[in-house]
Amino acid sequence: MPKLAIERQFFKELRKLDAPLQDKITETLIKFEAATHTGIHMEKIADARNPLYRSIRIDQFYRGVVLTPEMGEVYTLLTVLPHDDAYMWARRRDLTVNRATGGIEIRDAATIDEALPELTKVAEATSTRLFEGVNDADLTRLGIDETILPLARTITDHAQFDALKPVLPETQWDALAGLASGLTPEQVWSELGAKIVDEPYDTDDLDAAVARSGDRIVLVDGPADLMAIFAHPFALWRIYLHPTQQAVVDTAFRGPARVTGGPGTGKTVVALHRAHRLANQSTGPVLVTTFTSTLTDSLRAGVKLLTNSPEVLDRIDIQHIDKLAHQVFRDKHGAPTMLAEAEEKELWSSIIQRLELPFTEAFLAAEWRNVALAQRVSAASEYLSAKRTGRGRRLGANQKAQVWQAVWEFENSLRDRDQWTHETVCREATRLLAERIDKPYKHIVVDEAQDLSPEQWRLVRAAVPEGADDIFIAGDTHQRIYDSRVSLRDVGIKVIGRSSRLNLNYRTTAEILGWSLQLLHGERIDDMDGQLDSIAGCRSDVHGAPPTTKKFASQNEEVTYVAETVKAWIESGVDPSEIGIATRAKWLGRKVQDALFTRSIPVRMLANSKGSTDSTLVGTMHAMKGLEFRCMAVVGVNAKQVPAAAAVTPADEDQQTHERDMQRERCVLFVACTRAREDLLVTWSEEPSPFLVPLI
Repeated sequence: MPKLAIERQFFKELRKLDAPLQDKITETLIKFEAATHTGIHMEKIADARNPLYRSIRIDQFYRGVVLTPEMGEVYTLLTVLPHDDAYMWARRRDLTVNRATGGIEIRDAATIDEALPELTKVAEATSTRLFEGVNDADLTRLGIDETILPLARTITDHAQFDALKPVLPETQWDALAGLASGLTPEQVWSELGAKIVDEPYDTDDLDAAVARSGDRIVLVDGPADLMAIFAHPFALWRIYLHPTQQAVVDTAFRGPARVTGGPGTGKTVVALHRAHRLANQSTGPVLVTTFTSTLTDSLRAGVKLLTNSPEVLDRIDIQHIDKLAHQVFRDKHGAPTMLAEAEEKELWSSIIQRLELPFTEAFLAAEWRNVALAQRVSAASEYLSAKRTGRGRRLGANQKAQVWQAVWEFENSLRDRDQWTHETVCREATRLLAERIDKPYKHIVVDEAQDLSPEQWRLVRAAVPEGADDIFIAGDTHQRIYDSRVSLRDVGIKVIGRSSRLNLNYRTTAEILGWSLQLLHGERIDDMDGQLDSIAGCRSDVHGAPPTTKKFASQNEEVTYVAETVKAWIESGVDPSEIGIATRAKWLGRKVQDALFTRSIPVRMLANSKGSTDSTLVGTMHAMKGLEFRCMAVVGVNAKQVPAAAAVTPADEDQQTHERDMQRERCVLFVACTRAREDLLVTWSEEPSPFLVPLI
């Protein structure tokens, strides 16, 4: 019985078609599954570039182009177009097999043939070539075939290369784009996710190529599966992988492993696929965890896109790290009485007054969290010898003794009151799990790993037995937005030799990404394992308009402009749910919300679970973490709000901590700006943020 596969690009095209035509296409393809291909008028296409192309009738005006198998039963739908356009598509485009990756490729062969003579003429009049530093052997090894190789040799600059993207095979474009961005052939090979083989793939075996092209081809398993996929056409980018990502997902690791990469490179997608793979292969429970509840909602939705198997879903537990700690704690002790933020500050203040200490409440609280808790210090002698890396204020022996006395008093007061903080709940949960032989999980996947504290990492380590594929970590320290620093080695998680990096941004245009990266220019950012991290090589192959930056005389003018811009986006065809607005302070977000509401624009605050999901979302920069929007406005980026004064330690109190706080505030702004896919607006009133000054 014939099976139907669908080329990935078609799902993107489907979203642009009218609803009645989408229904017709769905009906036709269900018939294909329910009956045979003879029942849907499959016809040979005269003069087609590929002799295996056939057409299928959608309705009186539309036709689909299908690749028929040479020997097997899998038919691949490539596109659906008006009758004449479909036949022209088949006559101009060819489908081939990439010798390096073994996957299928579609190219606009006619345009390539037409462009080559003109490009050759231009190249002969130019002294430089874009790929002159790469030899033919390396290009061939990367999958550049005998048709594209002479074309590549004519390309003189980046603009010319970008113009060819619509006509080149996608994988070959990726390889050339990597070389054009400055990567070596070896680095590009690594990005392709393929392995060097003694013999290249058979480029004549299309059936085998279709079977192994999981990154491009969706094999539909019956009408129900087809309908489920059609219900989420816009979300397909989340569930189909580039070969680099697929290689990370499929690798079997002997212990903890990590994937890093800049914003939009698909780390979360890889993490979700990894969790799905582990749950499919194992009978043990898999935990997917992260720092905030907002992100767990997004992760839960992503997992549901990957599978409709109740058994697999039951094996995947998704919850943020604090919830896990509280769950373990409650199972043993019942619900804890939590110390409120104001109560904590009051408690530190009373200790300072009683002991007549020369420290502030903020300094002692940070010392407790970042030194005592982070290093599991439990005695004065341990504190005297503890590393205080990142704690800029130097302390002599007498001062350390004073600090330890304050910490001891604070912990004693918590015990006397039977009160807990999230940190002490996590510490107790870690102790309870460490004592258990039967761990609650067989595998743990951590997303946005850079924001977990050392104690939270110890909780992760204690919740899963050491072994193959025990912990998988996805994160980017350039997107750290909370005051957590950690060395994975120090908390018992060793990833040396099991780390991968993703460089290709799938979300943000090159213009938005390049502008945003300048916010972090010159910053020395750690890699969570004792070294410095680098975002060099992170790139986007999608181009668009540069970000818009705009200054206003007053905040009211700024908010009005933002509201009118949102209205214009919607009138141009952008769905309200594809628009996000980020502010550093909640009160400014509420002011923007009011301005949108008065213009009858559906809007809701991100922290509010109520309201239409078709609304424009307004939230703090922190709350935007892990989300993305077609159009993004980052509002109130002035000197008073970014950096936020309350989030930065004064330089005269602790210079090193001040610098770390400033770096974190830069990262917060960087995260907010890189939520944008196509359009980014950054506004401020009065004086701009010092982070913006070099960019405006």
